[in-house]
Amino acid sequence: MAKNSGFIVKTLQAGAVAAALLGASTAMAHGTDNDKLDEALHQEYRGDAAARDEYRHPAETLTFFGIEPDMTVVEIWPGGGWYTDILAAYLRDSGTFYAAHFDPDTEVAYFKRSREAYGKKMAAHPERYDQVKLSVFNPPDQYDIAPVGTADAVLTFRNAHNWYMRGGGEKRLLAAFSAFYRALKPGGVLGVVDHRLPEDRDVSEQEGSGYIKQSVIERVAKQAGFELAGSSDINANPKDTADHEKGVWTLPPSYRLGDTDRAKYEAIGESDRMTLKFVKPAK
Repeated sequence: MAKNSGFIVKTLQAGAVAAALLGASTAMAHGTDNDKLDEALHQEYRGDAAARDEYRHPAETLTFFGIEPDMTVVEIWPGGGWYTDILAAYLRDSGTFYAAHFDPDTEVAYFKRSREAYGKKMAAHPERYDQVKLSVFNPPDQYDIAPVGTADAVLTFRNAHNWYMRGGGEKRLLAAFSAFYRALKPGGVLGVVDHRLPEDRDVSEQEGSGYIKQSVIERVAKQAGFELAGSSDINANPKDTADHEKGVWTLPPSYRLGDTDRAKYEAIGESDRMTLKFVKPAK
């Protein structure tokens, strides 16, 4: 492993090492050397959401993934739009941004509410979101997240565990990653951030805890055709033991236990997360 500027980058290829270290060094020293990204991160309307930057490190994360403002980028299951607020502004002038959200006709109440709220947010502020292209993602049945072979990057933040949970297992995870592979150009990037289950824990814990092993993500991505280009500890949190009563949702910002031991979980912060960069091989 090579250590640089407070976080560790490991890679399978020498070229990826150099790229990852350069991006990491720049991000850590300056926040970002990208004026456009700085502007997106400091949009006034981000408001309270920006308080989560302390845990989610969007400048460093997007720099590590190599996201540029003229790219075609797909965000998978954007939820309420935490990363959308950054990416929509960053890509608005010269890039293309797809938000692959839940099916609006879903029978899952949570998914339906989330998609409706996201749509209302987009409609309420066309000056911010009128360039966002909404698509649908529901593996393995709905996977046309963007035209085939057009995306420079597909990004998924804290979602992979959802495709594994509730019986989905590696089969559904593979369906998701295969859809990402299909949408990407040769040489395109898949960026994955998710809650990390320690490798020595029982695999059954992945079913309901919200945590998933990094080795599982790497194995399934390889099965889908990806190569691992880099791994970063940008979003690591050694305080997180990943064994909480209500799973990862015990921690902020969910606080599923309410006021019970709230100060304890606030002191831990958000979850320990892997940050993985995969590449679709150039052919």
